[in-house]
Amino acid sequence: MSELSGGVTHPRFAPRRGPAPSSWWSKAFLRAVEEAAFASAELKQGRRHARAGDVGAITVAAGAFVAAVLDGDEARTVTGSVPVLAAADQQVLVELIAAESGRIGALMSGDLPHAFVEAVEEAGVELLPYGGELGSACSCDSWLDPCPHALAVLTQLGWLVQRDPFVLFQLRGLARDDLLTRLHALTLSRPDVGAGSSDQDVPAGAAEPVDDLAIAEEAALRAARDLAKLLAE
Repeated sequence: MSELSGGVTHPRFAPRRGPAPSSWWSKAFLRAVEEAAFASAELKQGRRHARAGDVGAITVAAGAFVAAVLDGDEARTVTGSVPVLAAADQQVLVELIAAESGRIGALMSGDLPHAFVEAVEEAGVELLPYGGELGSACSCDSWLDPCPHALAVLTQLGWLVQRDPFVLFQLRGLARDDLLTRLHALTLSRPDVGAGSSDQDVPAGAAEPVDDLAIAEEAALRAARDLAKLLAE
């Protein structure tokens, strides 16, 4: 099977009965898989492979994934791709995570805040892929793209995203360790917002002006403290 540079290999899923646990973001990812499918018959076949545990360990790297799928006595190799975000868009993600102190903690605990993804989209960046962005190739002789084997891997990729939102970031080109390092560097570079403040500039009885930059910096500092605590655990 193909090797992916800098990839993280996730253990294979055991066979499942009934629907898999889901979150709003994994449902969004699986809707993209549905959009990518040629027809419902192939999608159902892919889901059967996924639930039967026919998909081997999935390796995820920046913009790519690979896994083997057992089909009878044959093992098929599936490779796939997701567009990597441009450097400027990746920086937007880092900035927006740092903008709210609770976001890094949520990600570390396996949550992907809806408000964060909305803020990312408002900034013109797409974190969650749509169907046309899910590329795939398979060693089988099917003319369909994606074939049922690829759909099985994509389905389980949605399960991985459900379990660990950092998988989504890695597919977009921002690996977990890189993201945490950049967050740490960003928040430490922010000045102490309380250092230059003075009550004498505000007339008695007057409302203090709202400083959006100071609010953002204070949120970033809170994020730095949260991140430091998480890294120390």
